Amino acid sequence: MQVNSAEPFTSADGPSVRIPVDVRRFPWIRRLAADYAFDFRSVAPFFSGDPADRAAWADAIRRTQAHERRRDAIARVIAAQQERRHAPPSARDAGRLLADPRTAAIVTGQQAGLFGGPLFTLLKALTALKLAEQVARDHGIPAIAIFWIDAEDHDWEEVRSCTVFDQERGPRTASLPPRPTAEPSPVATVRLDSTIVDALAELERLLPDTEFRTPLLAGLRRAYVPGVGMADAFGRWLEEVLGSRGLVVYDSSDPASKPLVSQVFARELSMPGQTAKLAALAGSDLTARGYHAQVHAQDDSLALFHLDGGRRAIRQQDGRFVVGDQQFPAAALVEQATAHPTGFSPNVLLRPVVQDTIFPTIAYVAGPNELAYLGQLRGVYEHFGVPMPLFYPRASATILDSAALRFLTKYKLPLEALQAQDEAALNELLRAQIPPIVEESFTDAAQTIESQMGRLIQTIPALDPTLEGAARSTLERMRRDLQTLHGKMIQAAKRRDETLRRQFMHARALAFPGGHAQERTIGFVSFLNEYGPALVDRLDEELPLDLGHHWIVAI
Repeated sequence: MQVNSAEPFTSADGPSVRIPVDVRRFPWIRRLAADYAFDFRSVAPFFSGDPADRAAWADAIRRTQAHERRRDAIARVIAAQQERRHAPPSARDAGRLLADPRTAAIVTGQQAGLFGGPLFTLLKALTALKLAEQVARDHGIPAIAIFWIDAEDHDWEEVRSCTVFDQERGPRTASLPPRPTAEPSPVATVRLDSTIVDALAELERLLPDTEFRTPLLAGLRRAYVPGVGMADAFGRWLEEVLGSRGLVVYDSSDPASKPLVSQVFARELSMPGQTAKLAALAGSDLTARGYHAQVHAQDDSLALFHLDGGRRAIRQQDGRFVVGDQQFPAAALVEQATAHPTGFSPNVLLRPVVQDTIFPTIAYVAGPNELAYLGQLRGVYEHFGVPMPLFYPRASATILDSAALRFLTKYKLPLEALQAQDEAALNELLRAQIPPIVEESFTDAAQTIESQMGRLIQTIPALDPTLEGAARSTLERMRRDLQTLHGKMIQAAKRRDETLRRQFMHARALAFPGGHAQERTIGFVSFLNEYGPALVDRLDEELPLDLGHHWIVAI
């Protein structure tokens, strides 16, 4: 399987090259994500519409505009958050549009990863911005892009580090310390202290010295300040990078927005286990059709967490609710959710419903793994009476330098061949560089040995039956010796062509650092350090809104 031909692309800043790769070629892309892009009819029962169908967008707009929401209230919440973070004027202008009953939102989101998180965080936000522009143009309505900071997530280990490329193109990590307590609590409760200064100093030490490093670090130091909340710093940094493009950043832990979804919380508590059951039914249906279920909820679990210093799951037991080692009468917790919704937080099954209760969402920009659990939620949306939006796969990309791209195209090497951390693909490539006559000679020798020794093994028992075993052992030794000689030839080819080897290792280090996809591993600050603000412009111009392709991009 070969990589696609390079596609030249000229932007305002000069020529670039991009290569489309069918995502079905990647072993880590599961069937659901592949069919979503290429055979939507197969997965249609689990979603609200095909994002490739213009009519589906018109229907999503109609449904979200008809759904009653407290638009003025959420516009005020957004304005207050933006004021606190000193958001750029373009972002504030976009936020004010939420009060307009015609406005539609393209939403995406992620946890508050240190220094902005991996590259895919930037790709999600850019996809949402591009979709909002397209919707406004095609349907003649106000459309904005919203980034939902999953600030109530409690997985500190997932967000406390940022990995970048160092001078030698090796993946190196700057981190904040582990949390000393085992108590799960929202990331939004973490206030940065002096350790953020150390993490920034480590990042400065790791990043190669480029013309962009000083202004990049200055921007990060404006956002990541001791005393500022982790989620707040993340929001400030996103606005620094994309706020001028009109990205609206929303901190989901904001207590001011919880009254907007108090009835969602109360309904979940009034009908305990129903969300989990509906998701499980859809998961069983997915599995029966040959797909996979992403979420497997327990029958006694609720799709809510209780916030009281920590973030604890809620279970039902004997008509009561259990939170940690505490028990609550069912009616008491329902009343608490109605009167004091700040004490609750949705889990992965309820978060999309909460999101789309607050915002006039017509599409959510999702990663391939998110699509799987979102496919379990159609019944959940119906249960809460909230219109289910479309789901649009985020842009997917690997950023290479020109040398790595030339290497891939010259040798027609598929990108996915670089993932394995062994030398199988390199050996195959080197083998292809060996003159055909050499390989032909090895093949001829092997066939001759098999043929002649086979005849000897057949005939020698007539002379002495006890010699057949010795003849077979001789054949096996000859096979091994020939294979050993072939291996030595490959090693000689490696020594002869160290340039090819270095090119392979360089491309692999960029595309799959540590064997993992670049976009999921390397922080986008690493690319801002290398390419400067032009990175965002180029990605915006070069990554088309299409389904089912990963893009190799040289900037």
